[in-house]
Amino acid sequence: MRLTRVIAVLAVVIYVGLWVLALNGASNLVPPLLIPLVLAVLVWAGLALNRYLEISPRKQEFKEREDDDDR
Repeated sequence: MRLTRVIAVLAVVIYVGLWVLALNGASNLVPPLLIPLVLAVLVWAGLALNRYLEISPRKQEFKEREDDDDR
């Protein structure tokens, strides 16, 4: 659990550092840096819409495969 937090904090620090570089002149970094933000906004909007429409997540159903004895 602690390693996961350290990696997450490190990733955020690197991401913010790349934005600092992009805003200080490395404009070719802006499009790749926008991709995670756009994806996060899309996921957030989808979850908010599900909550607004009161759609509950479906329960996963797994079908048992029939074993073929002919093999």
